[in-house]
Amino acid sequence: MEFTSPAAEQRYARLVETAARSVVGLDFDGTLAPIVPDPTRALIHDDAPAVLLELAEVVLAIAVITGRPARQVLDLGGLERVGSALGDRGRELFVFGQYANERWSSTDRRVISPLPPVGLAGFLRDLPAALRRADAAEAYVELKGLAVAVHTRRMPDADQAFGRLQPALAGLAERHELMVEPGRQVLEIRSPGRHKGHAVHALVEELSAGGFVFVGDDLGDVDAFDAVDELAERGLATLLVCSASGEQSALAERADVLVPGPDGVLALLRRLATDSR
Repeated sequence: MEFTSPAAEQRYARLVETAARSVVGLDFDGTLAPIVPDPTRALIHDDAPAVLLELAEVVLAIAVITGRPARQVLDLGGLERVGSALGDRGRELFVFGQYANERWSSTDRRVISPLPPVGLAGFLRDLPAALRRADAAEAYVELKGLAVAVHTRRMPDADQAFGRLQPALAGLAERHELMVEPGRQVLEIRSPGRHKGHAVHALVEELSAGGFVFVGDDLGDVDAFDAVDELAERGLATLLVCSASGEQSALAERADVLVPGPDGVLALLRRLATDSR
């Protein structure tokens, strides 16, 4: 765990004082679960459920805010069991899936989701030809209900394929009134408008929170970082944490705390739980 400045240490200390009124927001991939070649096998870190239960004793609520479908994250993380245990302790767990388009909570225990964007069917129809033109026909295509993710991690030239695909898919997405969200060797195509920052603001307003921690690792978390900065300007206690990797540095430049991947994330959450008692 590395504080990026003396001011960051002060923000951590203030967050500790405000923990009982604060929400902890967490990305899933690269944060609670390691990045793996097959995204369907990205299981939550073995220690995460116990750490989340420990943390819940001292904070207002915990939210997993992810680009994945909410149902998929619930299954990969065993989060329904975690949510049930939190409910027994009078705490609540939220899951916001597909960039805040979907919502689940341990109180409602059902996924609320809109219809897929109108342009998605046309995009999927044209996608195979676009992959062939970019010499990336072997890219792994993950259907997510409200979006589609194209992964290059399994390809022998993963970074080069990513570079070839990004402009090709950006043009195709624009024609179908969609947007491209780049990530760590993945390009996600989804509808514009909603992002993780909406989940941050929604939780603060709904719970009347006095503070917010957000932990992320990739470009899809930038909007959540922006939202937390806006909360800081309003006087709330805030902390931005980057689950650092050699693949992405955008969040590291803005974070208050740097931690080494999911192991470091859980170490930070344990420390926050201990310091806040």
